[in-house]
Amino acid sequence: MRILVADDHEMVRRGLRSLLQAHLGWVVCAECASGREAVERTAELLPDVAVLDVTMPELDGIEAARQIRRDRPSVATVIFSVHDTEQMVREVLLAGACGYVAKSTSPQDLVSAVDAAHRRLPLFLARSFDCVLRKLASDAASRPEGGELFLLSGREREIVQLLADGQSNKEVATLLGIGLKTVEAHRAKIMRKIRVGSAAGLVRYAIRNGLVEA
Repeated sequence: MRILVADDHEMVRRGLRSLLQAHLGWVVCAECASGREAVERTAELLPDVAVLDVTMPELDGIEAARQIRRDRPSVATVIFSVHDTEQMVREVLLAGACGYVAKSTSPQDLVSAVDAAHRRLPLFLARSFDCVLRKLASDAASRPEGGELFLLSGREREIVQLLADGQSNKEVATLLGIGLKTVEAHRAKIMRKIRVGSAAGLVRYAIRNGLVEA
């Protein structure tokens, strides 16, 4: 099995490499420090499984998983995150990831999730998972508008992350290759969706939902 690992902390990547390569026939074919790099390297190398942290620069792990599923559906993704919340589990499910492992669980749980993903078996190891499934089942027909991260598009997630990282509207436009007025329109729409009225509120929202680190 060929595995790509993505985390913006080098020590974590080294630990993941050691953990995963301890299994016979498992090889870490690439280490990535950002979500965008993970998407690019996945397209280049076509690993069997990509293990992605959530909070990474340039592109968060959830959006990276979504893009990998869209562009390289043969690659299974496993999300590995410190954020064990109902919102995070919802995001992982909607991104189409095969697995989700909270960093508070044991290393063996990650190994189990990677093995399951390789066999296309979903495995979600988080305290909040069962609760999320119950809520999704009960409110699927009456999902409220606004205020939920899962209602943001991939482009909106990218913009939230960049703005929360301190980029100006003009800098976001340059980085994403879109017009300034487009960024401004996205920003206004995002702030309505997540129900915040200031840049500080947007930053707090991004931190709370794992898009950027505090």
